[in-house]
Amino acid sequence: MNSVVNSDALRDAYNACLPKLSAYATEMGQNEQLFAAYRQIADSEAFAALSEAQQKVITNSLRDFRLSGIDLPAAERQRFKYIMQELSALTAKFEENLLDATNAWHKHITDESQLAGLPDSARSLARQTAEREALDGWVFKLEFPSYFPVLTYADNRELRRELYEAYVTRASDTGPHDPALDNTPVMEDILRLRHEAARLLGYANYAERSIETKMAGSTEQVLQFLNDLAARSVERARAELEEVRAFAREQGADFTLESWDVPYYSEKLRQHKYAISQEELKPYFPDHQVIAGMFAVVKRLYGLSITPVEGVDTWHPEVKFYAIHDEQGSLRGEFYLDLYARPHKRGGAWMDECISRRLTRDGIQTPVAYLTCNFSPPIGEDPALLTHDEVITLFHEFGHGLHHMLTQVDYAGVSGISGVAWDAV
Repeated sequence: MNSVVNSDALRDAYNACLPKLSAYATEMGQNEQLFAAYRQIADSEAFAALSEAQQKVITNSLRDFRLSGIDLPAAERQRFKYIMQELSALTAKFEENLLDATNAWHKHITDESQLAGLPDSARSLARQTAEREALDGWVFKLEFPSYFPVLTYADNRELRRELYEAYVTRASDTGPHDPALDNTPVMEDILRLRHEAARLLGYANYAERSIETKMAGSTEQVLQFLNDLAARSVERARAELEEVRAFAREQGADFTLESWDVPYYSEKLRQHKYAISQEELKPYFPDHQVIAGMFAVVKRLYGLSITPVEGVDTWHPEVKFYAIHDEQGSLRGEFYLDLYARPHKRGGAWMDECISRRLTRDGIQTPVAYLTCNFSPPIGEDPALLTHDEVITLFHEFGHGLHHMLTQVDYAGVSGISGVAWDAV
């Protein structure tokens, strides 16, 4: 809720809990009796008789004990615990500053001529935003559905520049934002404490510590992959950028293309070459049709039926709740779906766990997921129209949701998305 309906009261409660939760996690990770119990199981002959999932729970736990400082002397354990508490607070502060900077900025326009090039959907959203804030004309925010159409379609180069600079300098030491929201010292503290924590655990740097829970075998392997990817991509990227620059010159752009120009002229080039744009595709992707189509794909692939559930408490009227049943009628999972951008909601798209599958004395605990996006909201009584990129994002996040909800592993430590490396830091 702190991420999706942020408020002063929620923020205060959240920050009050952070040091307690951090202290609890660190103390659990440094509990010598618990560590000895796990190690005794791992060293016993019975370990070989455990299932693969049970063995993974044990080995992951032993790794996590070590990463929590179980092997450190008492004084260094205390220092490690302090660092973890500080990092929890700093990470929360970083998110708060970013959210506050995003919410605080807006561009109010009353001269319609400044909107030249913007599609009707972007204008309607800006008009709806202005009405919400009791203003005339149009209001553009730094929420992605409001910001991105300006960069892509607005003929007004100065408007594109203004929104671009406001967006990329959020919560920084530059740009039109409250200096109190500057995340520069927050980031410096995070980097410093991460490095210190990694060194306490015997790593040369935080990257080496981070790789311990990832699929890659070493930081060198990661750098080799990235450098190889760059080498394979850079020439093509340069050619594509030069194509956009040449097209812009043909269109009369007698200036050096800046970052706020590239999306605009790239979209113009796409329309010139293919006579199609993201905006023209949106009427084919109303939200209800996309959701029904996604559920139909899941039905065809896995034989699963997904149905809405009424009467479930949610944090916002736009949030829906669904249940997943298999072909035998068994309940396999449930999920919240929160699709649209709005004030006081963290940007981006993500899936997270609400409840994990586990075997209890009463049977299987049904897994529940959160699926959160920041798509263009409905305008008035009309359905929300999604871009093709938004459709791809929805399918991507729902794939993570299915990973979590369709698991048949009965141990919470490794069921669903738990205990495995995936596309998260």
